[in-house]
Amino acid sequence: MPNSYRALLLLFCLTLPLSAAVGQSNDDRPIQRNFSGLNFRQFVGEIESQSDYRFYFNPRDVDSLRVDVQGNNRRLPALLSEILGPKNLYFAIDARKRVFITAERGIRTELPIGFSDRGSGPGDADTNVVDYLAEKEQRRITLETRLFEIGRRTNPIRPGTANLAGHIRNAASGEPVIGVAVYIEKPRIGVLTDQFGYYSITLPRGRHELKIRSIGMKDTRRQILLYNEGKLDIEMEDDVIPLREVVIEAEKDVNVSGMQMGLERLDIRTLKQVPTAFGEADLLRVVLTLPGVKSVGESSVGLNVRGGSTDQNLILYNDATIYNPSHLFGFFSAFNPDMIKNVELYKSGIPSRYGGRLSSVLEVTTRDGNKKKLAGSGGIGLLTGRLTLEGPIIKEKSSFLIGARSTYSDWLLRNLKNRAFQNSAASFYDLNAHITHEFSEKNTIYLTGYLSRDRFRLNSDTAYQYRNQNASLKWKHIFNPKLYSVFTTSYSGYRYSVSSDRNPVNAYQLDFGIEQYTFKTDFNYYPTARHTLDFGLSSTLYKLRPGNYQPLGSESLIRPEVVSPEQGLETALYAGDRFDISPRLSISFGLRYSLFNYLGPKNLFVYPTGSRMTEANIRDTLSYGAGKNIQTYHGPEYRISARYAFTSDASIKLSYNRMRQYIHMLSNTTSMAPTDIWKLSDPNIRPQVGDQYSIGLYKNLKNNTIETSVEAYYKTMQNMLDFQSGATLIMNQHPETEVVRAEGLAYGVEFLVKKLTGRFNGWLSYTYARTFLRVDRSIPQENINRGDYYPSNFDKPHDVTWVGNYRINRRFSISLNFTYSTGRPITLPLAKYELGGSQRVYYSERNRYRIPDYYRSDLSLNVEGNHRVRKLAHSSWTFAVYNLTGRRNAYSVYFSSLGGVVRGYKLSIFGQPIPTVTYNFKF
Repeated sequence: MPNSYRALLLLFCLTLPLSAAVGQSNDDRPIQRNFSGLNFRQFVGEIESQSDYRFYFNPRDVDSLRVDVQGNNRRLPALLSEILGPKNLYFAIDARKRVFITAERGIRTELPIGFSDRGSGPGDADTNVVDYLAEKEQRRITLETRLFEIGRRTNPIRPGTANLAGHIRNAASGEPVIGVAVYIEKPRIGVLTDQFGYYSITLPRGRHELKIRSIGMKDTRRQILLYNEGKLDIEMEDDVIPLREVVIEAEKDVNVSGMQMGLERLDIRTLKQVPTAFGEADLLRVVLTLPGVKSVGESSVGLNVRGGSTDQNLILYNDATIYNPSHLFGFFSAFNPDMIKNVELYKSGIPSRYGGRLSSVLEVTTRDGNKKKLAGSGGIGLLTGRLTLEGPIIKEKSSFLIGARSTYSDWLLRNLKNRAFQNSAASFYDLNAHITHEFSEKNTIYLTGYLSRDRFRLNSDTAYQYRNQNASLKWKHIFNPKLYSVFTTSYSGYRYSVSSDRNPVNAYQLDFGIEQYTFKTDFNYYPTARHTLDFGLSSTLYKLRPGNYQPLGSESLIRPEVVSPEQGLETALYAGDRFDISPRLSISFGLRYSLFNYLGPKNLFVYPTGSRMTEANIRDTLSYGAGKNIQTYHGPEYRISARYAFTSDASIKLSYNRMRQYIHMLSNTTSMAPTDIWKLSDPNIRPQVGDQYSIGLYKNLKNNTIETSVEAYYKTMQNMLDFQSGATLIMNQHPETEVVRAEGLAYGVEFLVKKLTGRFNGWLSYTYARTFLRVDRSIPQENINRGDYYPSNFDKPHDVTWVGNYRINRRFSISLNFTYSTGRPITLPLAKYELGGSQRVYYSERNRYRIPDYYRSDLSLNVEGNHRVRKLAHSSWTFAVYNLTGRRNAYSVYFSSLGGVVRGYKLSIFGQPIPTVTYNFKF
């Protein structure tokens, strides 16, 4: 049904105030039937199907309107007066039987007397009719009815198939639209656009109606006559989501029909609905509400995905690796929400183009920026402020997007009465920049830069600083409609420092740094309608500076010490093929072969074969020159998945993948910390290898508006690292003496129910998952728990999460989320004993006990400003309460001996409700 925007109607029409629901008509045919229990759209559909009337209105004006009227041989104006009058809506009917419905003011359908200057005499009425269809609406209808001829014309049309490709962009901003469904009905053939808004579809030659649908965008279609392969770019308009009815057409069955399993997609609208601790939309907090994703405690942003450790997640920001994704002790994520377009989390069935981590891939994609006009957005909260600007550099060709975010927590700390807070400092900032330029239809570049910096000091003179530096450059080249490539080069850097200068004699500074240089090329090829191929190669150079301990100031007597740097080269080739055997059965095969070279310069310690690696057992030191290959690891990584659809709304999927990881995080803390150290695989520390088997059942209900799924997985992991009791990792010249090699075992089942439509929407998930480690070496001193399996630090069997959103009306919405999880494992002191004249503590088996269970609920209220089209800025307020019940959840349990008595303590990060308020604006 065509819709007309009120603002454009008033712009192109002569308007005057009318009483509510008064209209004009030149069709006197009566309505014969009754209408009961219909919404207004259904009523309009009935009228249009039985007459020549066509309605034009703004869906927001009638989204909650119900129709219960008696026809009884009444005319349409009388019915409309009864329906619209109580809602203060206006209607007008012109000579062409077009019904225009407006709010605030009515419109006239005829020009006033004497308006025309084409010779009308005094007193003569000019009955010329104004065309009330807005220019944009006329253009859309023209595009949908026009026949597009694709390819070189032939007569007659040859049998067979041809490829159609192109970009789909937002009509208002020119940005690409991700995940748009492009398809034809008969035969049923369809594809989804990729991260560049690009689609490529192979269709039978001939006449087709191409349908285009996407969440949050107006459905559209194109009439095509396909002679040979060719290109068709399409623009889509933002849709106005009605209050009572939200119908999601595109991707509504992708969980059933798509090949990918273990994939979670999030957009910025979802991110902004979930309440967080300090009022700002937080990507990682929302990711933690997804099934199979956990953290070890409050304020920790380290992700544990399906039994994996925090270092087993590959976090990409426009294809550049982020090593520390947090700000301010983990209270904020490192990603500015106003920059984000799309988030994808792969938990299983990981595509062959990704590698280097065992458990998951979290891919964060930024928006491209508005190519048509200058725009901006931002927000001011209790602790942070942010501002984002975007616009065209060359209109329709290139755009920029820049964002900045910072905190003013230092100012707040100084104004608190507690002296401990006054002596503390904490602040961060991050800067983002993204530029897109289209040189031609076949060549586009994307340039991204990211910089973040944190510093904090907690009631002491010890200061901590860390920073992320990332940059990526992409060149997308389209060879032909069936083949395109993306060449990417990126730099990722992470550095932290710890310093103390209170005592000049002992003043010091400790630095750690890691740098990563990556080049990769990815090819996507669509040979036929049933095959989708992707292949490519990548190469990554790692450079690590594991520790640099230096005196700070001229008076310091600290002895300098440097842990020798290390470097390694990881190279991989991959290829994958998705093959649709039939409409019901699809199979995907992928193979990635990775090669890792540990390179000099390096002094490598040698230990006797079969003996424990300790400092006392070092037998020799081997020296290798710069660039010398010290150790090589390599092997295949298999990716296999299949989908079988029982019906259009139910399917089963299976997958298997093997992953290899050549870089490790060394940390003997439970949660991810800024001072964690990264270490490359070498002759003494082998790469991690993981195998995951998954199966999933998917069923959609109520016309695909409710998604249900259950996924089960079984995962084995080799060469994971656990740590000796009391391990010292910082400034350790031989860290292999502090770690032990462990086997990992993880299994679980994840249930998810997600409602996508209506005033009330959200999801409910339950996860049962177990994660175990085993250290069973031939050397008894290295064994833990006698070589038996023991729970890992992040083993939390039960996890329940509910996220609910309710839209009260167009301006007010409320969100409530609840989470419960089993307490994480802990090792407890059980007794004291004397040995050799000294008192010692006897501990339980590792991770035999648990801290108290965790649960928390959060509430937020979002208040939108008025929805006037013409205003300087659109604004909203978010009022939220984090930890609504004020529960003192245990972050950790620790023990201290005082006066010969061992006492236990529970540390809580948030022990009371935290109210926040945030002002958001957009222009």
